[in-house]
Amino acid sequence: MASSARLLALLAVLVLAAARGADALRSLGVGEDAAAVAQGDAAVDLNATTFDAFLGAAREPFAVVEFFAHWCPACRNYKPHYEKVAKLFNGQDAAHPGRVLMARVDCALKANIDLCSRFSVDHYPFLLWGPPTKFVSAKWDRKQEKSEIKLIDDGRTAERLLKWINKQMESSFTLDDKKYENENMLPKNATDPEQIVRAIYDVEEATAHALQIILEHKMIKPETRDSLVRFLQILVAHHPSKRCRRGSAELLINFYDHWPSNISLSSQESSRMLESVETDDYKICGKEVPHGYWMFCRGSKSETRGFSCGLWVLLHSLTVQIGDGESQSTFTSICDFIHNFFICEECRKHFYGMCSRFAKHALRYIAALKHSTACLTVTFTCSVSVPFKSARDLSLWLWSTHNKVNERLMKDEKDLGTGDPSFPKVVWPPKALCPSCYRSSSGTGDEAVQVDWNEDEVFSFLVNYYGKMLVSSYKETYVESQEKKHVMPLSDDASSSAARVPIGAALGVAAASCIFGALACFWRAQQKNRKYSYRLHSLKKI
Repeated sequence: MASSARLLALLAVLVLAAARGADALRSLGVGEDAAAVAQGDAAVDLNATTFDAFLGAAREPFAVVEFFAHWCPACRNYKPHYEKVAKLFNGQDAAHPGRVLMARVDCALKANIDLCSRFSVDHYPFLLWGPPTKFVSAKWDRKQEKSEIKLIDDGRTAERLLKWINKQMESSFTLDDKKYENENMLPKNATDPEQIVRAIYDVEEATAHALQIILEHKMIKPETRDSLVRFLQILVAHHPSKRCRRGSAELLINFYDHWPSNISLSSQESSRMLESVETDDYKICGKEVPHGYWMFCRGSKSETRGFSCGLWVLLHSLTVQIGDGESQSTFTSICDFIHNFFICEECRKHFYGMCSRFAKHALRYIAALKHSTACLTVTFTCSVSVPFKSARDLSLWLWSTHNKVNERLMKDEKDLGTGDPSFPKVVWPPKALCPSCYRSSSGTGDEAVQVDWNEDEVFSFLVNYYGKMLVSSYKETYVESQEKKHVMPLSDDASSSAARVPIGAALGVAAASCIFGALACFWRAQQKNRKYSYRLHSLKKI
């Protein structure tokens, strides 16, 4: 019997895992056509058999569970409100997948009576909130003070429910949020430059993921720490996300506390350092950054695009925002960062090889200058000066390097069948996205495409695409407004904030002075009426 029970539990988990991996979250309700429910409902119907297994395997950090009765008119009227919120988080068309699991349990079914009793359901609809795993094999009632499961006491409409969720998560979701469709991305709709606005979230996730890899693999060593510090300095000044700039600055401020200079740490000491950073609940781009839910960089397969795409977007964004005087140092910092901290060995070697070849040209250029007063320019596939003298030079070098990488991967992915069929590697930018970038092009079919580029137009496109459009897409969230209460502004608008502080302080002082003056006058009148002998002495003190 015990083995049979374990087998049934295992089958339930497998069924639920299959449901989670499907195109949309499937309903697991009883007494209804599952396929029809899967197409129409975003919230997941659970029962006593599936409840613990499903929530125990959930990847979302939070869950909302609605306990209802199918015969209840109020529950039927509430369902459209609940579904409206559920569609933001659940299913194939979710605008914010992986953030909140929305589920429901029908307490009118005899099989669910004990389950509903576990959570002290005393009215319908009855909504609870908490981490999914906290619901597993749990009991809850209103008298529990320290429980992570909370009663949602103000969620009778979609607007009020989402407002309650936003308050708990310190987020800013709206009912109008829409899913970003992969089908609208390049190369299927290459004429829409507005697609890049979604990449700001992928850049944040790529930044957070890069730091996570560095910490988990204990990659900060005496010989690599300086290159990380230099890269963080660039992020503080030029990262397109304001909260990543703040987080990078905070990491720099505390860097020497976690990783003292020139100290080789043992494995145990490294583990303690990592635990110390994690204990601080430190997030380089804030707590709201999701993990594994790419938007602009989402591939049609889980193993394609994602992190590498987000990292490329970040590097392009950095190169178009730096000043001319930073171009050479930024080139060195990017190359060293990839060399020391990018964990894909083959990719790292290829990229650093291109960095090294360029550096050798630079050394030859410098050596030639020592023996000649004539102007010498080394020409590559793009006409950049050696060493870099401007942001334009660095931007075009990275763009050219990225195209070389794509050209190499095109051949490998075609031979091995490992590419993303929906997003094959292409020469960037495609002509449909930037027709003015092309003077002429040749090569069709299996031949490599040869392009005569208008590099002035290419640079203009890069600045607009990875600079203006990407940065302007960033909208400050509620989380940031809360962080401002604890973190001094590090962005360009710090001066305006500083200007507002004295004005507010002056108004506060003025108001306090008026109140104090009124109280003083009242007190003075009272003293005069009572004719205290020490009245004048007291007034002199005031």
